[in-house]
Amino acid sequence: MLDIEKVRKDFPILKRKVNGKPLIYFDNAATSQKPQIVIDSIVDYYSNYNANIHRGVHTLSQEATNAYEEARIKIQKHFNAEKSHEIIFTSGTTHGINLVATGFSSILQKGDEIIVSALEHHSNIVPWQMLCERTEAVLKVIPMTLKGELIMEEYDKLLSKNTKLVFVNHVSNALGTINPIKKIIDKAHSFGAAVLIDGAQATPHIKPDIQKLDCDFYVCSAHKLCGPTGIGMLFGKEEWLNKLPPYQGGGEMIAKVTFEKTTYADLPHKFEAGTPNISGGIAFGVALDYLNGIGFENIATYEKELLDLATKKLLEIEGLKIYGPLENKASVISFNIEGIHPFDIGTIIDKLGIAVRTGHHCTQPIMDFYKIPGTIRASFSFYNTKEEINVFIEAVKRARNMLL
Repeated sequence: MLDIEKVRKDFPILKRKVNGKPLIYFDNAATSQKPQIVIDSIVDYYSNYNANIHRGVHTLSQEATNAYEEARIKIQKHFNAEKSHEIIFTSGTTHGINLVATGFSSILQKGDEIIVSALEHHSNIVPWQMLCERTEAVLKVIPMTLKGELIMEEYDKLLSKNTKLVFVNHVSNALGTINPIKKIIDKAHSFGAAVLIDGAQATPHIKPDIQKLDCDFYVCSAHKLCGPTGIGMLFGKEEWLNKLPPYQGGGEMIAKVTFEKTTYADLPHKFEAGTPNISGGIAFGVALDYLNGIGFENIATYEKELLDLATKKLLEIEGLKIYGPLENKASVISFNIEGIHPFDIGTIIDKLGIAVRTGHHCTQPIMDFYKIPGTIRASFSFYNTKEEINVFIEAVKRARNMLL
């Protein structure tokens, strides 16, 4: 059981007011708020041992290097990766996907096929389209149902001996759909294809076991996990990371440089050119410690209560429609009210101190599928309360009455 009042005290931003009202933050799918312990870890780094890593014999550099590499091991253990050098620090999910897509430019050939799903964020669509333009590979799409589920029978039909890569999100950022990624991975592997899982939306709610999933790549961002922006993680199986060429050239990713030839460093440094976001990496590890201290089972149980309450009360509002009305989903609700643009609802409830997301959520193909311009998206985290949901419901009702 969570002590919600105690948890909320860990997040300084939850004390503030917006437009004279207590902040109700329901935009967690875009980014989570940060506990004080994470903020303090960043201040501590810059205040007490700020130095570049891996390059110095002096004390500060060694302290910074140790803290940064300890964070890598925390991430390895959290996701149950087999080896710490299979964890590559990135600037976020988008960086990780682009790193893999660029690497496969030297592997794919004309006529090879890659598969994405209809539920993807633009970050898990556009890099693969660019890859197809470079290689003349063919992009295929797993279609979805009106309920927001992937049509697995159609996925089976798309797979062939020409399939080289499959990319799918673990959880849809727009609808909250939890995809059957284990089945997707196993079926792809039966055709010899590699699989990348976009875990940006899953990792705040689910603790993935990478070895059990057996995916080839898994990506996520720290800022959705109570960590800072500008830092993320790419897991890649050692065999694949050794096959892919470096994403960027520069310092740190080299073994030896001459004007005639450069040889590259071993993993993970092969993919970590330049000075990294050191404080961000350290804080990422602190954020995972914090979340594990609360417990992901506790988080999942409580967020399901918030989701069920909000769903029940929203559906009582006349003319309101929820997109992706599934039982098995993350704590995300996308909805519209008939005759009202989502932006107008979002603007009015912001005046009441409530932060939600309106628009296409970087998933324009999903909005096109439903033939809508966008949705109102409310996304809940373990530091939200049932009282906040009640206030939110009344605010939506008030906005509806004002606009109709």
